[in-house]
Amino acid sequence: MNPVTLLPFIVLIGAMFLMTRSAKKKQAAAAQMRNDMQPGTGVRTIGGMYATVKELHDDTVLLEIAPGVHAVYAKNAIGAVLDDAEYNRIVHGDDENALDIDGAIVPDDASSLTEAGADEDSSDDAKIDLGKKADADDAEPTDAASDKKSEGKTDGEADAK
Repeated sequence: MNPVTLLPFIVLIGAMFLMTRSAKKKQAAAAQMRNDMQPGTGVRTIGGMYATVKELHDDTVLLEIAPGVHAVYAKNAIGAVLDDAEYNRIVHGDDENALDIDGAIVPDDASSLTEAGADEDSSDDAKIDLGKKADADDAEPTDAASDKKSEGKTDGEADAK
């Protein structure tokens, strides 16, 4: 056979080899990470839940989800093992650099974007009452549609000839 016709097949086989090799490396790194877990380590499950490792077994791990709440998970369900600083920052909100003194403070709501945001109670705008009034139900509707009805036509008559 001609080597030029075999070249695409060789390239395809080489690409498949490289892809499976990188996938195997990732799987081995994940397995090593799961085997390196110790009790007291903070972890994130593949579902996105943060917990603390309490006990390790061959294929399972006992996690403390909340104080006094324990659950058994498969080791394969652990997505990441976190270091203590990152776990405390995410779960407890501990962050030494949380307050930037020199930076601008941005409020959580849009009240600062309006002129009357702080003085909303002292505004002269009338409040709109959206409640139903009892006397509004008893009144007859007086609109233009009821006036047009009485132009000499009765119900069922049409303009078509």
